[in-house]
Amino acid sequence: MPKLGMEPIRRNALVEATIHEIGAHGTLDVTVSQIAKRAGMSSALAHHYFGSKEQMFAAAMRHIMTLYGAEVRGAMIMAKTPRERIEAIIRTSFSPRQFRDESVAAWLNFYVQAQKSDDAFRLLNVYQKRLRSNLMHDFKLLAAPDARTLTRGLAAMIDGLYIRQALRRDPMAPQAAVEVLMHYLDTSLAKAAPQ
Repeated sequence: MPKLGMEPIRRNALVEATIHEIGAHGTLDVTVSQIAKRAGMSSALAHHYFGSKEQMFAAAMRHIMTLYGAEVRGAMIMAKTPRERIEAIIRTSFSPRQFRDESVAAWLNFYVQAQKSDDAFRLLNVYQKRLRSNLMHDFKLLAAPDARTLTRGLAAMIDGLYIRQALRRDPMAPQAAVEVLMHYLDTSLAKAAPQ
């Protein structure tokens, strides 16, 4: 008989274990058994809570995206100007919590999973739409004619730095990634400024 109140604790343990296992292996080629072992429970219990490995991966990405969304909202509340709001998105995207190896590996594998899973694709689409919407809103206030191009460029650079980090090609510290994107932002806004 399961202990009352343990389900949320065990689900959370499995989500964290999934993120860590993906990070440790750098791939989705992890087993439910490995995830369950890291979480300190049996494979049968893991299947009981999630049903399948794919559902565990989706829950792990929802968890990462929920934490990211909360961190972005908190940072944007503190921002006073459109420029500060864009900077808040950049800084949050590369905060030590978001840019840790496990999260980066999970994001890369999530992109791969979205190519073959409708649920993963929908979840990724939600993230991308929110990111573009937030960036577009503030770029329209700063550089209206170039807002779409600037939004696409910055979103692509964020994704690109995550991909490079996941592939371990020229890895960066979070602050170095922020500096690269701030340079892009400064340069782009200077070019877009009316002469």
